[in-house]
Amino acid sequence: MFDKLEDILVRFDEILKELNDPSVALDQQRFRKLMKEQSDLTPIVEAYKEYKAAKQTIEDSLFILEEESDEDMRDMAKEEMNEAKQRVEELEQEMKILLLPKDENDDKNVIVEIRGGAGGDEAALFAAELYRLYCRFAERNRWKTELISFNENGLGGFKEVVFMINGQGAYSKLKYESGVHRVQRIPVTESGGRIHTSTATVAIMPEAEEVDVEIDMNDCKFDVFRASGNGGQCVNTTDSAVRLTHLPTGIVISCQDEKSQLKNKDKALKVLRAKLYELELQKKQEAESAERRSQVGTGDRSEKIRTYNFPQSRVTDHRIKLTLYRLEDIMDGDIYELVDSCIAADQAAKLANMGEE
Repeated sequence: MFDKLEDILVRFDEILKELNDPSVALDQQRFRKLMKEQSDLTPIVEAYKEYKAAKQTIEDSLFILEEESDEDMRDMAKEEMNEAKQRVEELEQEMKILLLPKDENDDKNVIVEIRGGAGGDEAALFAAELYRLYCRFAERNRWKTELISFNENGLGGFKEVVFMINGQGAYSKLKYESGVHRVQRIPVTESGGRIHTSTATVAIMPEAEEVDVEIDMNDCKFDVFRASGNGGQCVNTTDSAVRLTHLPTGIVISCQDEKSQLKNKDKALKVLRAKLYELELQKKQEAESAERRSQVGTGDRSEKIRTYNFPQSRVTDHRIKLTLYRLEDIMDGDIYELVDSCIAADQAAKLANMGEE
């Protein structure tokens, strides 16, 4: 680990020298790449420098204890040494986490797809609540949301809703949300007061650039149709909605949020690119050995990941065995504790895997 950290220090100094070179500033692409690399390495470099300083403090304290006879000086040295030793342990763990392989998609925007599952209208209502939950979480992080397509059930719920979240690190925070979300509550239409169980499926896909996925337009079939639903003036009077079928995979995407057919076509292609990219990621994950795979699911849509129990105001994440009794806050987008706990569990699993190798 320490050889790797020394190499990172050398590379960091090289980056700083390059950034101070006037010729590099003229090459915008090169300049941005270096700035990104510097930003990625800064937390590791700062932690390692602090680690080295703490180790030096321990050495200096030991020297004082060996050479100094004054009790006050010795007590001070002991205190400083104990504090430095504790900080060294903390920094060693911190640096191990910082050195874990970074997910190349962590900084990307995401496309979120929520579908009502088992439970009919109640499932569709829950899908709409999950949509609001993620929109509120995006607001809390000052990210932007953009609706792509939706299919309403007529009662305020969504049979399906697809939207985009634009924001730095959106995928790194939301990638653990993929899977089956289960709700337990008494529906408004239930006269007998019985608790019903319904589900909704969430898929979190990193936005794919054209360089990530190349789409052959000959593989794409576009159909236009008249949009339906509450879209405002003109939405029901022009053939602006677009249905895109990707012939090789059979993926079908409908987009009707925009009044412009061209804009709907662009959005549909964006969703297709993300879906094809996700398929590639899944193939890559399946190719990895079971030992290297994370213990926290990040993509299996059939995996039941969380239960929202309304009568008990309880939310349970089954993967990390975490139960919280503040359902109202969570449904209002305060999912930080759930997200942070999933990240911590994922890091712990990866560290354990590294120790076994």
